Amino acid sequence: MDRESREIIGIYIGDRSEEGAKQLWNSLPPVYRQCAVCYTDFWAAYACIFPSKRHQPVGKDSGKTNHIERFNNTLRQRVSRLVRKTLSFSKKLGNHIGAIWYFIHHYNYILSQ
Repeated sequence: MDRESREIIGIYIGDRSEEGAKQLWNSLPPVYRQCAVCYTDFWAAYACIFPSKRHQPVGKDSGKTNHIERFNNTLRQRVSRLVRKTLSFSKKLGNHIGAIWYFIHHYNYILSQ
């Protein structure tokens, strides 16, 4: 998430393994990989994949991850498929991922207006 515009600029849907961190890093546009600083929690996979010049692990008390944590909450609230025991649960993983992508595209579109 770009801190200034709040636009979602990169995404990886999956686990928080080193492979997931690598896919997340690769999902960022080249300009962000070259000059942006990524603030993350202290998850070890991020430190292994993100270059040290572009990575800053911070605690929740720093306030640097508030925007993405708020977005994660909004995502859970608006995409009901992400909530356990819901009537709108998808049996197919592709439909589940499609609903997440649909929300992200809509979210970015609303921000641009």
